[in-house]
Amino acid sequence: MRGIVVAAQPEAAEAGVEILRQGGNAVDAAIACAFSQGVVDPQMCGIGGFGAMQICMPKQGVHSVLEFFARAPLSATPEMWADKFIGQSRDGFVFLLNDQSNDIGYGSVGTPGNVAGYTEALSRFGTMPLRDVMAPAIAQSRRGVMVRPYVHYYWALDHGNDGQVNVEDKLRFSETGRQVYFRPDGRLKRPGDMLRNPEMTRTLERIAEGGADVFYRGDIAREIAADMAARGGGITLEDLAAYRVREKSPCWGAYRGLRVASNPPPAGGGSLIELLHILAQFDLGALEHNSVEHLRILAEAMKWMTIDKDAHMGDPDFVDVPMERLLSDAHARALAARIRAGEKAAVPRAEEPRDPPDTTVVCVVDAAGNAVSMTHTLGIPSGVITPGLGFMYNGCMSGFDPRPGRAASIAPGKSRASAMAPTILFEGEQPCMVLAAPGGTYIVPALAQAISNVVDFGMSMAEAVAAPRIVALSDTIDVANRIPHGVTDALAALGYPVARSYQSYAFGAPHGLALRDGAWQGGADPQRDGMALRA
Repeated sequence: MRGIVVAAQPEAAEAGVEILRQGGNAVDAAIACAFSQGVVDPQMCGIGGFGAMQICMPKQGVHSVLEFFARAPLSATPEMWADKFIGQSRDGFVFLLNDQSNDIGYGSVGTPGNVAGYTEALSRFGTMPLRDVMAPAIAQSRRGVMVRPYVHYYWALDHGNDGQVNVEDKLRFSETGRQVYFRPDGRLKRPGDMLRNPEMTRTLERIAEGGADVFYRGDIAREIAADMAARGGGITLEDLAAYRVREKSPCWGAYRGLRVASNPPPAGGGSLIELLHILAQFDLGALEHNSVEHLRILAEAMKWMTIDKDAHMGDPDFVDVPMERLLSDAHARALAARIRAGEKAAVPRAEEPRDPPDTTVVCVVDAAGNAVSMTHTLGIPSGVITPGLGFMYNGCMSGFDPRPGRAASIAPGKSRASAMAPTILFEGEQPCMVLAAPGGTYIVPALAQAISNVVDFGMSMAEAVAAPRIVALSDTIDVANRIPHGVTDALAALGYPVARSYQSYAFGAPHGLALRDGAWQGGADPQRDGMALRA
């Protein structure tokens, strides 16, 4: 076996496997997959987006986190939207303004990081030229992309009256969007229809030839800056030229004797490890899976993690994040004691329910044992497509708190906090699990449940990512529709507000690889259209 890839899109998994079969390593395959995902799932991620990845190459002594989050424009100020703030989504991901200017349009866009992240990872840790690694994505873009069920589902989300802009309205925002994503009669394209975006194809070809330099300092940068200046956007040539990938050491924890490495703040790996440390205080494997007591413990642990996240998690270049205390055994024991005593944590949150924001992921392990986990996104789509470039920009500014003086407040050049948590678990010094999940603030609970399902309940990775999940990021416990009504009735009798999702596979979408009996196996959450594929 040359390796294994799991991704949320079959075309992207195929691109990664194609590179492995050409002799590329896990990093080469992951970057091929990432570029492909921006083509075949263009509102989940893309060259106008941002992300983070964890790379482990044990035989070469490499273990590193690359963080390429979107940044607030250098012209941004903490007070710029203070008088427009009207609330926050119930999952805590999006801050709402009265004019929606952080949600759609040029004011919602932060400086993109994906092109810098992809190319730096490839140049430092890959083995193949950028042109060859991008070839599958460019070929997919040239031949056109079939609209898959999840792509259309996301486009058609109705945010109702929760204060957010519907994705369909964002797709209509630009001339390119109206041409690419809609039928000639003006109706949104449907599953089975083809997307043809020659402007995106040409932009990918330009990056394949000119690398990150053309995007951040060359002709593409000048086109981006001119469009932003003409239409009130904050990104300038200075913002683009100043962009740098941040390299960090992983954030470490433990779960049932396995070492856990994930991405440090402002990413969500610290929150994931805190949640696992709380859960480790309980013998979950002795409980019936998704029983009342199992779900009560999960919900309370998630609530305490959320309280800490809201209070402390931000860009450590701008705020003090007390990681040592949050990840300490004493902190986990103290919170577990409150859960055992039956205490109900209170998470202050506006009560507008909504579907989660979305993102996408890829995990790769190659024949040499190199492992990559990557999460990348648009945050939420901005709707903005610069004429001639074809790709949609991120809407990351909606993730900054418009109220000054808070961990997530706006600051020039600041990275917004993110729940992304590309994660690798180790048995001794060797990777034994590689996971990532999309789903905004649902990422951390989804990953924690997938890990626990494998470790505590003996599930395969495919079973673990498909098992019914819950989230509790407010005082309400949200449950997937496959959680039995008898269980939720019993939770309600304990005094918990319970909200049932119409989705069978709800709350994030973990994808992962696990080493079992000397062989790697993969699992793709059925919520998406993805798959695990061996090379």
